[in-house]
Amino acid sequence: MQSTIAASTQPQVTVGVDTHKQFHVAHAADQLGRPLGSHRMAASTAGYRQFVSWAHGLGQLVIVGIEGPGHYGAGLARYLRAEGIPVTEVGRPKRQRRARYGKSDDADAAGAAAIVLAGEALGDPKSADGAAEMVRVLRVARTSAVRARAKAYTALQDLLVTAPAALREQLAGLYKKRLIQACKQLSESETPSSPTDAITMAIKSLAARCEQLDVEAARLKHHIDTITATAAPQLRAVYGVGPDTAATLLAAIGDNHDRINGDGAFAKLCGVSPLQASSGKTVRHRLNRGGNRDANRALHVILVVRLRRHQPTRDYMARRLAEGKTKNEVMRCLKRYLAREIFHAIQPSRKATKIVA
Repeated sequence: MQSTIAASTQPQVTVGVDTHKQFHVAHAADQLGRPLGSHRMAASTAGYRQFVSWAHGLGQLVIVGIEGPGHYGAGLARYLRAEGIPVTEVGRPKRQRRARYGKSDDADAAGAAAIVLAGEALGDPKSADGAAEMVRVLRVARTSAVRARAKAYTALQDLLVTAPAALREQLAGLYKKRLIQACKQLSESETPSSPTDAITMAIKSLAARCEQLDVEAARLKHHIDTITATAAPQLRAVYGVGPDTAATLLAAIGDNHDRINGDGAFAKLCGVSPLQASSGKTVRHRLNRGGNRDANRALHVILVVRLRRHQPTRDYMARRLAEGKTKNEVMRCLKRYLAREIFHAIQPSRKATKIVA
């Protein structure tokens, strides 16, 4: 009987964590929001272990709210999930709170705990333990390679503008891969002794870099293609969805698909949920400029493909324009329909509704 009474009086502990690269700061509060203490931990397995021991010592640990579980707090979030401790994502502190309480690590951690207790947390963080995380990191590497290749090619073209006349005439009329191959075949001296030798060496170096980055980007794209086709065949089967857009959408929703509780939540995540823009007798909606902009861009790319080649989408656009809608309004409607179709392709176990577009 005494143990039952003791258990019932044990504090229900909610912890907020302000994360940094080398360390994290935690603040614990009970179910009434009263502070129970603060703890500073190293961003390491040993630090996480000490934190869990400290939190359990305060009472019954209910949940941990982490600021930035996809960045500095990723390691802590993974550790806590492995320990079976509920984790939720907390956004940055509001400006009003910082204006009132100031800015410090302890204050930010206390703010995170208060957000969780108020029911204003962002929800479950991405688990980052499957195909979605795989394609996310591969896309980061491929995007970097593509951008570096574009910069190298631009630098090569800029050098050709000021190159000696003989060299410019030799490479005139060549573009892209043909230009790169021709530049690689230029003869150069081991040690440049004139501006012509130096610019030839620079052009060959940039051409070789472009070719190397092309190979790297193609290799990464192949892996992204294979992973998305294997992990999400229903998504890849959606009209207009390619490897890159599929990877973007998978990365946006995460590996733990159940953290998104419906197509409406997915539409909001992608920034395509309708927003009221009504006033007086005017009742209308507008485009949502929030959400994950990469996912929004992926939906836009898919929609552009459909408007070119998918007859049902083209018919829908024509019909709504004839009804007096603007093109932006019709695009908003189409993106919302597309988000619903994409969501049910990613989560085929959920009952899908018929898509008219």
